[in-house]
Amino acid sequence: MIPVNGFEGQEIAILGLGRSGLAAARALRAGGAEPVCWDDNPAARSIAEAEGFVCRDLGHVDGFRGISRLIVSPGIPHLYPAPNPVVVAAWDAGVPVDNDIGLFFRSLAVEDWDDHGATPRVIAVTGSNGKSTTSALIHHVLRHAGRDVQLAGNIGRGVLDIDPPGDGGIVVLELSSYQTELARALTPDVAVFTNLSPDHLDRHGGLGGYFAAKRRLFAEGGPERAVIGVDEAEGRFLANQLSEAAVDARVIRVSSGQKLTGPGWHVFARKGFLAEWRKGRQIASIDLRGVQGLPGAHNHQNACAAYAVVRTFGIAPRVIEAAFHAFEGLPHRSQTVAEAGGVRYVNDSKATNVDSAAKALAAFGKVRWICGGLQKEGGLEALAAASGSVVKAYVIGREAAAFAMQLGGMETEVCGDMATAVARASADAEDGDVVLLAPAAASFDQYDNFEQRGEDFAAQVHRVLEQAGGA
Repeated sequence: MIPVNGFEGQEIAILGLGRSGLAAARALRAGGAEPVCWDDNPAARSIAEAEGFVCRDLGHVDGFRGISRLIVSPGIPHLYPAPNPVVVAAWDAGVPVDNDIGLFFRSLAVEDWDDHGATPRVIAVTGSNGKSTTSALIHHVLRHAGRDVQLAGNIGRGVLDIDPPGDGGIVVLELSSYQTELARALTPDVAVFTNLSPDHLDRHGGLGGYFAAKRRLFAEGGPERAVIGVDEAEGRFLANQLSEAAVDARVIRVSSGQKLTGPGWHVFARKGFLAEWRKGRQIASIDLRGVQGLPGAHNHQNACAAYAVVRTFGIAPRVIEAAFHAFEGLPHRSQTVAEAGGVRYVNDSKATNVDSAAKALAAFGKVRWICGGLQKEGGLEALAAASGSVVKAYVIGREAAAFAMQLGGMETEVCGDMATAVARASADAEDGDVVLLAPAAASFDQYDNFEQRGEDFAAQVHRVLEQAGGA
């Protein structure tokens, strides 16, 4: 645990008692603060009270009397589409609002850091798609290279749950827009922007607000190194803003699909090959085509970003290449769950928006596509470019029929639930086909989260294959 410093003897309010909220309460108590907790869910309050925390309804009149700061969990709206009433009460009381990420950065450095031979460093990764895989891949390569490294944030452990990094220690954080938008302190040593596509627009008041939330990771003091995906205009804008000159090596531009030119530092992937260029000449190359844990152009972009980060730590290209081949990928992200009869079953339940689903579709040849769920803003038009790989779509979700109607001339079957979709896709599949779950939608109409949806897909695949084997 990283004790939160600077609030000794003060009452600090915690709104939301999930993983991050409870971790913040524990870390504040360890640092000498007095947490005051609240969650609308009585079960969550009971868990906090069982750990000895005081729970008090912060929305009541005088709820913030004596409170020095409010810490808000990431799932709670603090501005759009409407701020939580407790956040409004904090504003009215003049109480500063922060989150666990802000607490982490203000409390990370401790007095004995001056005695370290190598100061601990923090890598923070944000973006619309690929940030989990990129974060995990950075962590994997650094561990493969023998570095002392921890993974936290949206993936791995909570940011305040990790051990204080020791001499030369590295912390890799995956950060969502919810976290970067509200944190009062954001000072990573290396910051990564993977890409941008429309997502969470209701929480940020539109695409501009969403990008502004991501951009804060690079604005609060500025990282020593910035790794920027430049396949969208926002990435090119950000890279340009951070660069002082064309040869500024503090900014590393990465791309999947385009050759990057110019005198700066570039890492890009084309036709399955990753290339590193500096000052107009190629430094290294890696063949990504045989890396089973990183299929498709979208994962090649993740590989480029991870490669760029670990190169700033002095890791040799041949070590990185060996680590890539040892990377098994993440659950629910282009994860092969079974292969039988020449058919591959792939779980990409994390493809919760149109852009990530399109990238998943583009990674494979003949696809029997399981899609649908709670549709996000913007429609499905962006899927058209990747739909050529789809043999047939099998649509799930409460609004499956309406979802299917938006898929144009594609052959579709309205299945409604996962069991039906997997059974129908498996029955239709032929040698060389890929049965792919890439929903292009959120999971909340039928599941608690995307993980539960992916687990159901895997369970239904194994059930169907077991029945076929016993027939």
